[in-house]
Amino acid sequence: MSNRNTQENKQAARERIRAQRDKEKKKERLRRQLVVAVSVVGVLAVAGGIGFAVLKANEPTGWEAAKEAKLVTPAHTQGKNGTEILIGDKSAKDTLEVFEDVRCPACAAFEQSTGEELLKDIHDGRFKVRFTLYSFIDDMSGGEGSKNALSALGAALNISPEAFLKYKSALYSTTYHPDEREDLYAKDAELLKVAADVPELKGNKAFEKQVKDGTYDRWAMEMSALFGRKGVRGTPTFMHGDKKLTIAEIPQQQMTQQQYNQLARANFGKMIDKEFGPAKGGGAGKDAGKDGGGQGIAKGEKDPTGGN
Repeated sequence: MSNRNTQENKQAARERIRAQRDKEKKKERLRRQLVVAVSVVGVLAVAGGIGFAVLKANEPTGWEAAKEAKLVTPAHTQGKNGTEILIGDKSAKDTLEVFEDVRCPACAAFEQSTGEELLKDIHDGRFKVRFTLYSFIDDMSGGEGSKNALSALGAALNISPEAFLKYKSALYSTTYHPDEREDLYAKDAELLKVAADVPELKGNKAFEKQVKDGTYDRWAMEMSALFGRKGVRGTPTFMHGDKKLTIAEIPQQQMTQQQYNQLARANFGKMIDKEFGPAKGGGAGKDAGKDGGGQGIAKGEKDPTGGN
């Protein structure tokens, strides 16, 4: 073999080696680029995941979320956000305002002793009643029983004013009303158990679904936002227009429950008679109560208390 061929072969071998090295370098660069790209994607994915998790963590839940939910107002309401609950004979010239909180022990004491007297006045057409329901005990004592019960009352009101009144009485009854410190009405199952004692609600699938779904949770929050309306920050409170009515206190002395109830009813009657005049027996008011006592708000009727 000539020297020339030998040199050409060596040169060709070196070129092949150089080409192979360049090829391997390119592959290595491409591999590093892919590793970097995947790492960046991974970091971005992790960052995105963290960002999503932070966003989810900061999203409102429970009753905070209910403030942003779609507002559904029960039938038989009126006014801004459906927060005016006016029940009684629409021809009654006067309106008594009643402020309550479902967890309130004083409200329960009033309803258990005197609630029937109030219902009788409504059904007799003596006056209409505007109910304003608060949930401040949830904030003071912790829990959500007031709001949850209020939402369920909205479902009852959606059926009829009579169902609302009966359900409210049942929630306050000695049979069911829990100790203020026990947040029992936060449980839907408990609210449905109470509802089983109300004929209009017992076995009512639509009512049950609305309670479980929280259909009126946002409405309950709108009602709760009325806290402080007309300066009222305690319950039960009774007002006629801008005038706060006062029930005489029951003496602190030993007595039976029956004696307490009799005094409570008598004191309530005196307060109502003083403000609205003596009750008129029978007549048109009583007949109107049969039809009007459960009608609630007539379509287009304005709130006689001024809508505040």
